Amino acid sequence: MTPDASTTLKPKRLLKAHGPAWPYRVPRYRVTLVCEQSGTRSTEPIQSSIEAAGFLQPCFEGLDREHFIVCGLDAKHGVIGLNLVSVGSLTLAIVHPREVFKALILMNAAAWLCAHNHPSGDVTPSQEDRLLTKRLRDAGELMGITLLDHLILAETSCYSFADQGWPC
Repeated sequence: MTPDASTTLKPKRLLKAHGPAWPYRVPRYRVTLVCEQSGTRSTEPIQSSIEAAGFLQPCFEGLDREHFIVCGLDAKHGVIGLNLVSVGSLTLAIVHPREVFKALILMNAAAWLCAHNHPSGDVTPSQEDRLLTKRLRDAGELMGITLLDHLILAETSCYSFADQGWPC
């Protein structure tokens, strides 16, 4: 029995000659870091919590809500850049490691600092601050991006988790 033209099976081509080498029409993305505001990069490394607080304090002046910022550092602890991760309410800023590390990875950070403000003026860490610090520190160790300190800043005072022995 010889098949006629109506019963002959022809293989379907997955790709057209001018199409991509990948057979699926899935969106492709390119991830980049965009500098929103340029400034003078400090050549001096940050070596203490006092230096870090002095560098980050101006970011929190006059704020009436909690803000959470990460500061990416190079291998010598020089500042690469800052990223505002979260703007919260008077007493709370929601922070997830996913948003924290997105910017740090794009900055090619070797180490980092994080800071948030307490508009009340009391820099005593809450239980949520302690849990977040432990979670971020553990995630940083897993990813190979060392958390050097988490600072809680107010107008006239500062709390450093590193200086207090990381009491998480």
